Amino acid sequence: MTAEPIRVSPAWLDLREPADAAARSRELVGHLRRRLPARGALVIHDLACGSGSMGRWLAPLLPGPQHWVVHDRDADLLALAATAAPGPAADGTAVTVETRCSDVTRLASQELGGASLVTGSALLDLLTWDELSVVIRACAGARCPVLLTLSVTGRVRLTPPDALDQRVAAAFDAHQRRPTPRGRLLGPDAVEAAVEEFGRLSAEVIVRPSPWRLGAGDAALTAEWLAGWLGAACEQEPALAAEADLYRRRRLRAVEAGRLGVIVGHADLLVLP
Repeated sequence: MTAEPIRVSPAWLDLREPADAAARSRELVGHLRRRLPARGALVIHDLACGSGSMGRWLAPLLPGPQHWVVHDRDADLLALAATAAPGPAADGTAVTVETRCSDVTRLASQELGGASLVTGSALLDLLTWDELSVVIRACAGARCPVLLTLSVTGRVRLTPPDALDQRVAAAFDAHQRRPTPRGRLLGPDAVEAAVEEFGRLSAEVIVRPSPWRLGAGDAALTAEWLAGWLGAACEQEPALAAEADLYRRRRLRAVEAGRLGVIVGHADLLVLP
């Protein structure tokens, strides 16, 4: 069974890209560099690449030359990833990009043949257990390092606090774990599930936190994130709607005044075969 099409707004991806770049673990990149081939071009497969932000962040941190193979099932996003290509590499050498329209939930290890590295970002929590198993088996078959960043962990903290914060957070987490025609989504359980499954395949997995830390300079992203967070919570728990409007107004006033701080928990995984 394939996943139903989910349209991700290019505007949303553009808005979150600086926060993603600031959050991802550079420590894991240091570990990764020591495990990459010392000679020859790197071939990097980016799964569910969206508009290509992972490549724009990572390519300048790795030596070159590099050839990125970017996978997504949204042809419009693939076109953006090709247009806004990453590079140059850390040593100034060229970075090239190849696009592949494909569904990560049906990924086969043959599609990753010759890979030096497999990456993905903001992906694991959107999968079911069966879909995660497909991705992990394909990655394991590639026999190369795997860097998977920005998987949600279910930890959200807003300052100053509000009495409704925890109820909204719990409803949002339940929404992230909701049943779908594809199966139940992993949501905040995805990191633990991935570590367990890669461990069964005798891979070493290093996990590091990569939280968003949003403040006064991130008003547009915070407001957009808040709308999505609260909207999903109300979809999961309709009874929240009675209080949601006033809560939204309170929080948006704090955003506009530069007084709301938000920490959104994520984790990055580096898998070493």
